[in-house]
Amino acid sequence: MDIQNVTVAGGGVLGSQIALQSAYKGFSVTMWLRSEGSIERTRPKLERLRGIYKQTLQAMKTDPSAYCRGLADSPETSPEQLDELIAKVDAAFDSLVLTTDLKQAFGSADLVVEAIAEVVGEKEAFYSSISGVLPKQAILCTNSSTLLPSAMMDFTGRPDRFLALHFANNIWKNNTAEVMGTAKTSTESFKAVVEFARAIGMIPLELHKEQPGYLLNSMLVPFLNAAEALLANDIADVETIDKAWMLGTGAPLGPFRILDIVGLTTAYNIVAASPAAQEPGSTAARIAAMLKQRIDEGKTGINAGEGFYSYK
Repeated sequence: MDIQNVTVAGGGVLGSQIALQSAYKGFSVTMWLRSEGSIERTRPKLERLRGIYKQTLQAMKTDPSAYCRGLADSPETSPEQLDELIAKVDAAFDSLVLTTDLKQAFGSADLVVEAIAEVVGEKEAFYSSISGVLPKQAILCTNSSTLLPSAMMDFTGRPDRFLALHFANNIWKNNTAEVMGTAKTSTESFKAVVEFARAIGMIPLELHKEQPGYLLNSMLVPFLNAAEALLANDIADVETIDKAWMLGTGAPLGPFRILDIVGLTTAYNIVAASPAAQEPGSTAARIAAMLKQRIDEGKTGINAGEGFYSYK
């Protein structure tokens, strides 16, 4: 299948990245947002990403360590070619269409990447809302971090053209794309999504069967949960927990810096969905309450200027 028109549903941390990266690589991209307020909250994220892309490409002219696989094909890219890529960033940003209109967003889509909240009910409502607008041949992907596509495929009305396409955060740098189908996903759809991932500068990671959390989050979520439990149970403070990980392993970031990048809302939705979070006094319930307090204060992570750390 020839994919040209891409629609990204959701303007969160990853939704914004997927949209700009796809436009940067030459696809026609529309972003669907729930409201005008959502559009206004998404624009600064896209502007911030544009700045990061341009600064990174500029830095690559003199600093080999600045090379990002998702932005240039080779660390040997010439300064002249990098200038051309910098111009492409602005062109990609300007080409993005942000809308709340379902027909405008989905009526001509070849591929939809759903990147809305990790709540089954919200995803079901979304899939139902686009079922009468989406072209028959369009492929629908979920970027869900933890939910299995088979748990949602019946909502879509196109189980043969529905699968998961999951990105790591900072996709221009950590350029992996996990592709995971269900037993009903057609081989054609699976291959088309693999090729799309490659076309936007990602390294496709093909899963042979469904796995909650895919590859990356099967390892990352337990790690972050362990750090959250240490904080929620008053074992140590944020900075000390991060230092323990960074100094002990040589990692550049600790778990709470990572949580700020991922976004506290996503972290909250994951823990709140666990049965243990419904048990008063449990560690999971304390983690959920801790995250909810910060979210209610507007401290949702790096994009908000503050999460566990301040970025103001």
